[in-house]
Amino acid sequence: MGRQNFFGIVVGTAMQKTVKVRVARQFVHPIVRKIITRHKKFLAHDEKEICSLGDVVRIEACRPISKRKSFTVAEIIRYKFLLNDFGG
Repeated sequence: MGRQNFFGIVVGTAMQKTVKVRVARQFVHPIVRKIITRHKKFLAHDEKEICSLGDVVRIEACRPISKRKSFTVAEIIRYKFLLNDFGG
């Protein structure tokens, strides 16, 4: 059985070697039959501190690193590029 994986957006980088990742999940409401989106924020370990706000990342479950941190950043799927960074 593989490890638990989630895809999410980095929403916080204020801590050292830690990022806050917002993960969305969608499900159909059993009565109303509408698609509902729920969000949850996870703290993930970022050893090299390469994640920045707005990056899309994949986080993977690991042993508990601290009280609230049980995930690590496995890979960065998409970087957030700002137009001002490239002179545009």
